Amino acid sequence: MSDHSHNSLVTQKNKNGISFVTLNRPKAYNALSSKLMTELQNVIDHISQDSSIKVVIFSGSGKGFCAGHDLKELRKNDKAKFHEQLFFQCSALMMSIMRLPQPVIASVHGIATAAGCQLVASCDLAVASEEATFGTPGVNIGLFCSTPMVAVSRKIPRKQMMSMLLTGERIDANKALEIGLINETVAPDQLTSRVFEIAKTIASKSPQVLAIGKEAFYQQLEMPIDEAYQYTSEVMVKNMQFADAKEGISAFVDKRKPDWQQS
Repeated sequence: MSDHSHNSLVTQKNKNGISFVTLNRPKAYNALSSKLMTELQNVIDHISQDSSIKVVIFSGSGKGFCAGHDLKELRKNDKAKFHEQLFFQCSALMMSIMRLPQPVIASVHGIATAAGCQLVASCDLAVASEEATFGTPGVNIGLFCSTPMVAVSRKIPRKQMMSMLLTGERIDANKALEIGLINETVAPDQLTSRVFEIAKTIASKSPQVLAIGKEAFYQQLEMPIDEAYQYTSEVMVKNMQFADAKEGISAFVDKRKPDWQQS
């Protein structure tokens, strides 16, 4: 997919099999307007069909990652029908990130609040600047963060989730790391390079293997343990038939680097 123009609400550039997707509404702290979410959904749909892209990095332009839904838009369009469309659109977007065959890394600076915190939780990995803050502050404005909690509560312990939801207070990057919302914290000036380093490591793996594994990970999480073992055993059998599995095992045994098929 070609680069978007700079005025676009979502910009994308691809390099070394890595797609850099940037939310580009800096004045609104990259709030998820309906238009921005439509653009982001289109980008994700294109990426899902582009086998040259191995890993996706999400980041925000300006002072923060994402402040959540656009409250000005919610105030202006106060009909239930609009709200219904908007929240369904957001939920579908978060599900698409989870279902994307490629791994997705959130590169977080500044604030990630409400649906912005949901976006971080929906990504497979998240690395944050030490000055980043996270929250589900809907309760402060009379709108409980019910949809954001779906993604976040599947990544962090329940008591920690309830604390964030009931107090509306933000947590710092160290706390987010401690409770498992993010993978690591780095100095602000190291964020971009660290995320790129992780992306390059992942991009060196077989895309076909990453895709089957990512899908299986999220599927088995929702299953009882016996079903999960049954299902993942079948996935392993399927995976073993891949040329890349045969190549990977041979390469390991022969003590050489694997030569993955382009898939």
